[in-house]
Amino acid sequence: MNNEVLVVGSVAFDTIENANGSVQRVLGGAASYASVCASYFASPSVVGVVGTDFTAADRAPFVKRGVNLDGLEVKEGKTFHWGGSYDKDFNTAVTRFTDLNVFQNFNPVLNENQKNAKAVFLANIDPELQLSVLNQVKNPQIVACDTMNFWISSKKETLLEVVKRIDIFFLNESEARQLTGEYNLIK
Repeated sequence: MNNEVLVVGSVAFDTIENANGSVQRVLGGAASYASVCASYFASPSVVGVVGTDFTAADRAPFVKRGVNLDGLEVKEGKTFHWGGSYDKDFNTAVTRFTDLNVFQNFNPVLNENQKNAKAVFLANIDPELQLSVLNQVKNPQIVACDTMNFWISSKKETLLEVVKRIDIFFLNESEARQLTGEYNLIK
């Protein structure tokens, strides 16, 4: 297996408050974090969408880590922006605002190279979009995906279809409880 990883999901701006302070409009989004982290071990390629307000300075962390941005579409408008706060143990996020902006109409269409990806990470996006990507990739050797409480409550059946087609599933304890209806994590 080569060391290329296709990462599909959100590239965004975050405004965050926590016990240590706050930051405004910093790089955020599940695909951003996943691709930069993956760059320490692999050659990630991002498929996402940003607005015309996403500058060269905003791209710099990706460029610095060698993340392939050929699949990062730029659309007229503003980039997805999420704002929230975290409790003292950083375990619980409280959403203050969600401005989907150009991300609202995100529809990942893979090019031929991306369709041949051997490793795929479906970052936290609508399970219908995750299924769309799975239907486009030809023969991945490993597929991982992430989700969140919103998708579990609003699109559980579609999410379960995604889960049937993946190898690794990332979710936290509260999401596992919500998905299964079982409080005891051992069960």
